[in-house]
Amino acid sequence: MAMLKQVGLLAAGCQPWNTNVCSATRDRFAYCATLAIYIYQLDRKFNEFKLHSIMSEHTKTITAMAWHPRNPDILASASADQRICIWHVAEQRLLTSLDNPKGTPQCIDWFFHEADSLSYIFQKGPLYIWNYKQGSAGLSQHKEAHGFMYDVSQFRWHHRRVGKLVLGHVDGSLSLFSPGQKPQKHVLRPETVDETEEDDPVVALEWDPLSTEYLLVANSHFGVRLLDTEGLTVINSYTLPSAAVSVHTLAWVPTAPGMFVTGDTQAGVLRLWTVPKSTPLENIKVKKTGFHALHVLGLYTMNSHREVVFEEPVEASSTSLAIHRTNTESSTMPPALIVCTFLDGGVGLYNLARRKWDFLRDLGHIETIFDCKFKPDDPNLLATASFDGTIKVWDISTMQAVYTSPGNEGVIYSLSWAPADLNCVAASTSKQGMFIWDIGRGKVIKRFNEHGRHSIFCVAWNNKDSRRIATCGSDGHCVIRTVDGKLVKKYKHPMPVFGCDWSLTNKDMLATGCEDKNVRVFYLATNSDQPLKIFSGHTSKVFHVKWSPLREGILCSGSDDGTIRIWDYTQDSCAMVLSGHTAPVRGLLWNPEIPYLLLSGSWDYTIRVWDTRDGACIDTVYDHGADVYGLTCHPLRPFTVASCSRDSTVRIWSLTPLVTTLQISVIAKRPWTEIFAMTQGCGQAMIAGNV
Repeated sequence: MAMLKQVGLLAAGCQPWNTNVCSATRDRFAYCATLAIYIYQLDRKFNEFKLHSIMSEHTKTITAMAWHPRNPDILASASADQRICIWHVAEQRLLTSLDNPKGTPQCIDWFFHEADSLSYIFQKGPLYIWNYKQGSAGLSQHKEAHGFMYDVSQFRWHHRRVGKLVLGHVDGSLSLFSPGQKPQKHVLRPETVDETEEDDPVVALEWDPLSTEYLLVANSHFGVRLLDTEGLTVINSYTLPSAAVSVHTLAWVPTAPGMFVTGDTQAGVLRLWTVPKSTPLENIKVKKTGFHALHVLGLYTMNSHREVVFEEPVEASSTSLAIHRTNTESSTMPPALIVCTFLDGGVGLYNLARRKWDFLRDLGHIETIFDCKFKPDDPNLLATASFDGTIKVWDISTMQAVYTSPGNEGVIYSLSWAPADLNCVAASTSKQGMFIWDIGRGKVIKRFNEHGRHSIFCVAWNNKDSRRIATCGSDGHCVIRTVDGKLVKKYKHPMPVFGCDWSLTNKDMLATGCEDKNVRVFYLATNSDQPLKIFSGHTSKVFHVKWSPLREGILCSGSDDGTIRIWDYTQDSCAMVLSGHTAPVRGLLWNPEIPYLLLSGSWDYTIRVWDTRDGACIDTVYDHGADVYGLTCHPLRPFTVASCSRDSTVRIWSLTPLVTTLQISVIAKRPWTEIFAMTQGCGQAMIAGNV
């Protein structure tokens, strides 16, 4: 059992890139960051939705997901790595996958009337149907859904009418298929005032849950319509406040037949509609940022204890119940829990009846988080740097984001807080150089471009001399400059430089890690551009280097060869090789309290804890669902650690269960494994004596 205990988690936000990346079923809902799926489930004991699991197997952006209509344990996802995954949610495992499904599915949907069949499409089709229990042999094509003139943007199987199918196209038209009837391709395209207007893609489709004919359709520009798919007529068109308002997401409200909700794309306005009325019943401002997606959870009611009770859907045979059962004059909001995702990555669960959020996470990274650092003078604040081009600052006491950088910086690989109370963060980017962000003023106050258009992989603010900042990048240089922009040194390396770190005991000493497999130590007080020391031994590129905060002259390096090496600067030697990771090492962290304690993070998804005296790995945790990149220690609580990962999460850990054992081993001047063996031996001897 792992002794490193997870005590907090900052979940990712929902990606805004693809449309079909949010789904709900009864007492669960899910959304996707770029590479991971987040699943929330109702905790009936506390009557609230909590994070149930994070699943991450895709190696490229997730493009679509869909929950099984009858089995809430089964979820499907597709991604740009041309892979479709079928997940068992309760068991938190991958059931099976279809590799190379002939393209990248942008939309997937379960075939309601074949329990194990999922369908998907990309571009102009054809529509594929895959029985996942039969493996690749279960893949077939729809007999008629092909040969389209325009790409398919959305499609939905009817949940009651066997084999009935609608597809929406990028030109705004629909194609309809129903067994025993002639296919209707590219029909019901909205009429526009300006005949020269370009395509108006179908962005949302939802069959009326109480009808076999009615369909809600949203077009990107034209808006929302209710259609009769049998008579190919428009029953109603819904009027938005102005031409500047658009809707890209909608959902029926199961607890109020004939009612549906939409979310504005430009701002966070949730609108409640009833099918006969062309204007909304309610307009509720829930957030400043525009909606990305929304889903209404399955039918539920509130019992006498104010607990959520989910019900089975009502069966209906009439094709017109949707209109006739609606009370358009009712002032009571229907009970509905609405999963909302927003264009800034925010995710929330809105309680329509109470007109309030059951929870709302305003901000969240939607891509890989490459680095994390606690603020030196305010350790409740944790900064994170992400592939999504932003830095976010989190208050770990509330687990909420309190600041976010302006964004649009490309990839942000690394960050470093200014020493003391300067309230600034330096960040290194893929294309925009290095910048300094003033947290209090909320803006970038300095930019440095000594690396040109090359990627900068690491930035380090000198804790002993707050005027100096070091960066290293793909141009093969490690650059030291002052905050006001004066160039101090520019150290040339033979290959790209990935890591740099200032000594915590000597303001002029700096270490670097290079693609040429070497670790270099430079001393700024000399006039030489050459390193004082070069440490060799790694068999692949060195990514990060870290000086020990407690043992002068000791530093470590992590490499793509899967090892960590401990170097003794005073002895010109490698003191220890730590082996155990099965993939490249990224995160490195010395403990500021126990001098021999080191943590590492790797592409093998693990965090390992090491006793560097004998090289023993004393703990391994597997909680992250993807590569672990950054590790940082709380400035005032040396046994509280944060980590960040490609799974887009930040996790908070407690090392307290390890502390007693390690402190005893340090006092005894013996490795903990040796002490443990002696203790175990004594215990066995005592048992033998008793026998």
